[in-house]
Amino acid sequence: MVNVHEAKTHLSRLIDEAHAGSTILLAKAGKPWARLMPLEPAQPRRVPGRLRDLGPLSKPDALLEPMTDSERALWDGAAVEPERSGP
Repeated sequence: MVNVHEAKTHLSRLIDEAHAGSTILLAKAGKPWARLMPLEPAQPRRVPGRLRDLGPLSKPDALLEPMTDSERALWDGAAVEPERSGP
């Protein structure tokens, strides 16, 4: 927890710490008042046609074939979001 007066004095250092992953709690008169924390990473931009250079699909009709039982089992057991590793 950092007092607002101290935060104004050391703002550049606190911003660097937040950018590195720390969360700094700012206090006013000893009471928590605000939070300085890193931003979420930006989502990568979608680039339409980026796979065009790989050429046509070898079996484009395979995309329309129904899944086999083993493929369906893998699909049903898959996590909605991939597990994250680390902090």
